[in-house]
Amino acid sequence: MAANARTSALANRAFLTEVSWHPRGRTRIASTKGLPLSRESYIRQSLLQLPLFLLLFGIFSASMIVPAVYGVSVRELDAARAFFYAGLLGVIAFSMIAVAHAGRSPRHGALGPLMSLFSAFVFLPLMLAIPFVEALPTTRFVNAYFEMVSAITTTGATVFEDPERLGRTLHLWRAQVGWMGGLLMWIAASAILAPLHLGGFEVTSQAEPGRRDAGSGDQRRAANPRARLVRVTRALLPIYVALTLLLWLLQLFGGQEPLVAICHAMSIMATSGISSIGGTQDAGLGVTGEMVMLLFMLFALSRLTFSQDTVTATQGGLLTDPEFRIGLIVVIIVPLAIFLRHWVGAYDVAAFENFSQAASALWGAVFTVMSFLTTTGFVSEHWAGAQDWSGLTTPGIILMGLALIGGGVATTAGGVKLLRVFALYRNGVREMERLVHPNSVSGAGTAGRRLQSNGAFIAWIFFMLFAVSLAGVTLLLALSGASFEEALVLSVAALSTTGPLIDHAMEDPIRLIELSLGAKAVLCGAMVLGRLETLAIIALVTPDLWRA
Repeated sequence: MAANARTSALANRAFLTEVSWHPRGRTRIASTKGLPLSRESYIRQSLLQLPLFLLLFGIFSASMIVPAVYGVSVRELDAARAFFYAGLLGVIAFSMIAVAHAGRSPRHGALGPLMSLFSAFVFLPLMLAIPFVEALPTTRFVNAYFEMVSAITTTGATVFEDPERLGRTLHLWRAQVGWMGGLLMWIAASAILAPLHLGGFEVTSQAEPGRRDAGSGDQRRAANPRARLVRVTRALLPIYVALTLLLWLLQLFGGQEPLVAICHAMSIMATSGISSIGGTQDAGLGVTGEMVMLLFMLFALSRLTFSQDTVTATQGGLLTDPEFRIGLIVVIIVPLAIFLRHWVGAYDVAAFENFSQAASALWGAVFTVMSFLTTTGFVSEHWAGAQDWSGLTTPGIILMGLALIGGGVATTAGGVKLLRVFALYRNGVREMERLVHPNSVSGAGTAGRRLQSNGAFIAWIFFMLFAVSLAGVTLLLALSGASFEEALVLSVAALSTTGPLIDHAMEDPIRLIELSLGAKAVLCGAMVLGRLETLAIIALVTPDLWRA
């Protein structure tokens, strides 16, 4: 009886195949359902049965061929050799583990992909740092690991404040890892976080945090995590690649060097803020080039700018999307406040006659505000003029506030997310209405129907968890030897995944390379926590969800 049960279970496995011979001598692979499969389809199905973390390991290992080829083309042979050997070893290790794993039935638990995502941010940088430290033997492995964690979480903080210390191949690798990390979050938002109602989806009307999608058996099979990952990847990967290439070409037409243009293009799409020259303020883009970059930053304000595949979609489209509208309001009001701070005082001294200087200062504020709101962290070349115009030499509080607000749900941006801010705003407006009309009944409206009845309460819980995390990381950094101001700036930069904030929030940039080993470890943990968010970490350590 046990043998029959085992045979029946094996027969029900989707990946079990039988091999028959074609009359002409060719091998024909057929599924258990009797449908013929080509050899390529069989290999593809076998790969999809592998654990998600193993697939990510193989993809990142194979991607090392890109910096290896580029290193050969720019005659950085030592770096090219390091990436080629590391990628080759990674692919061999992936192949051996994949062969050993073949024939095993995959687990379809909802939290399995979330654990794989967490492992990717923690353990993949160990592998990604190997060619980095081999190509730059003058640094320690902990610094290389910090760079890779910062890149894959799209934080963009770097311990090498002098860009010339790194070769062109390493600059490309940092930007490429950040770009792939942004793509990973793009896909994970729809395929992993949305079914669990995490990452900002917990405040929507169709969600409750930590609960999986329910439904009939057919619906649950359609919502299989692996099938969802494949479907979302096929939908979003062409969009992500096409937008990156378009931005790269537009910058090339603007006169940028190819390496600088591709690094900035990948960094803007991933909101990582990684630059091969230290930032866009030194790129000489001009207002036209910065306008092009700002247009592509809009994709980090709302998911509806490029997709409607999640529960955040509305029938009204982008014009009624609260995230996009709040983001535009912030981008308009904050630069105007910075600009008018000087304009009012300049009226008395007749300094307002220089309109070109005023326009440059206003544009510098607009670009920088948009960049930090989307947690990209690039600074306009006119930002210094905006600071002089407003009289704010180090507006660190403003930049930290923008980074904390963050961008849209299911985008590459970090921070608290605009949808949670909108939930709290709606709740505040409703409470003030009840003060005037205690017996009134509120109408949800087109935008309000996106939020569930207790969405503001859940958003407030997340704010409290974020505040506790911020206080905890600040305390740990202060105990490791950093001053209070430095610890606060580092905590905000890590939890909001806005690494360039470290260079622009204070008069004297913080030298990360001088931090202790404990401080770097705390920052690495904070970057992972900020990328996955506190609710996702809580879901991972909740036994009831694993038993569900």
